[in-house]
Amino acid sequence: MIVEVCANSLESALNAQKAGADRIELCAELAVGGVTPSFGLLQLIKKHISIPVNVLIRPRSGDFTYSDLEFEIMKRDIALCRDLGFNGIVSGVLLRDFTLDYKRTKELIEVSRPLQFTFHRAFDWVGDPMATLLQLQELEVDTILSSGQQNSSVQGMELLTGLLKKSKGCVIMPGGGIRDTNVLEFKQPGFGAVHLSGIKFHKTLDHTPEIPMSSPGFLRDDEIGISDLATLKEVVRLVKEK
Repeated sequence: MIVEVCANSLESALNAQKAGADRIELCAELAVGGVTPSFGLLQLIKKHISIPVNVLIRPRSGDFTYSDLEFEIMKRDIALCRDLGFNGIVSGVLLRDFTLDYKRTKELIEVSRPLQFTFHRAFDWVGDPMATLLQLQELEVDTILSSGQQNSSVQGMELLTGLLKKSKGCVIMPGGGIRDTNVLEFKQPGFGAVHLSGIKFHKTLDHTPEIPMSSPGFLRDDEIGISDLATLKEVVRLVKEK
C-alpha cells in the first residue's frame, strides 16, 4: 500500500521522507483544502526530497470552477512542474452544476503528461460519482483522491469500496481523516494507496496576538473574493482629486 503524505511545507515533506512515506502531495494552506505551492518551495523540494512528489495545482480556495485567467495560471503552473521534473500533478475542474468539466480536465491532463495525474477531492462534490469515475478512467487519470463524499474517509467507506470495485486501471486513494488509529481499515478492503497529512500543531508564539491576521469570513465554498473594480476606482478617484 502506498502512503502519500500531504505536505504543506518543506519541513513536513522532510518528515514524510524520514518516516518512510512512498510519495508526497505538495501544497500550501491546508486550512482551505490546499492551493498551489510557491516557486521557492518547489525549488527547495527538488533539492532536498528524493521520493516522488506530486504537486497540487489549485490557484485559489473556494470552488473548483475557474475563470479563463485562472485556468491559464493552472496550465502554466503545470508546465513549470513538468519542466522541474516532478512526479505528478494533482488537480481537476468542475462545472457549476457539480459535474466534471471534461474538456478542461482533459486539457490539464494533456499539459501534465508524461507526469502522473491525480484528480483531487473535487470528486467529493460531484453528483454522480460512479459516472464521474467512468469519465476519469476514459481520460486515463492515474488516481482519484476521495473521502467517499463524506467528512472523513471512514464515514465514506461504502462509496470508496464501491469505487474500488468498479475501478479499472485507476487507483482509488482514500483521503480525509486518515490517521494511525484507522489506517488499517483501508488495507483490508484492498486499497492501493492512502493519503494523509499527519499534521500536529506546534506553538510558535508565547501568546496569541490581539489583532488576528486570519479572516474566517473569507473562507467560503460557494463564493470567491475578487477586488471590486467600482470600489477601487472610487478610492483612486477620491485620493487623486485636487
